[in-house]
Amino acid sequence: MVKILAFSGSARENSYNQKLVKIAALGASKAGAKVTVIDLADYPLPLYNADLEKEQGLPENAKRLKQLMLEHDGLLIASPEYNSAFSPLLKNTIDWMSRAETKDEAPLAAYQGKVAAIMAASPGALGGIRGLVFLRMLLSNIGVIVLPGQQAIPQAYKAFHQEGFLNDEKQQTAILALGSQLANTIDKLKT
Repeated sequence: MVKILAFSGSARENSYNQKLVKIAALGASKAGAKVTVIDLADYPLPLYNADLEKEQGLPENAKRLKQLMLEHDGLLIASPEYNSAFSPLLKNTIDWMSRAETKDEAPLAAYQGKVAAIMAASPGALGGIRGLVFLRMLLSNIGVIVLPGQQAIPQAYKAFHQEGFLNDEKQQTAILALGSQLANTIDKLKT
């Protein structure tokens, strides 16, 4: 069975991107994947610092997150856009997950063989699309296969219904399809 880890790069309460990734997760689940949705707010981490890592090793939350990543085949990531890039929370999480726990561990083990689908929601008119360019580049550079399709939801402050789905039916369908496409792609790659 395909296993997908879904999260957003936002720890904000009522985050648009956390709502968005839950919709994509539903699409992946409907396609037959087992999806684990997490909130990075539940895994607080210090800013990555090589001296801290050398003195104390990986923080416990980094170990927990890394284990989750190792157990899953794919990633659904919704990224807020901060000044035309992804959020510091998302970058810091990616950095900590890239670190080896032992000398025998392969470099970037948590990312090898992973497939990701990326999306964004933003109050701005472009929906976070500029930040997805950098996220795609970063993930590709660390060995993640990123699906070519992506989605950006502009004017996020009015895009979501209070029940959590997108008000625009075409946007809702596109986000569900993104999750489904990730599940189907991973399934094909595994077989």
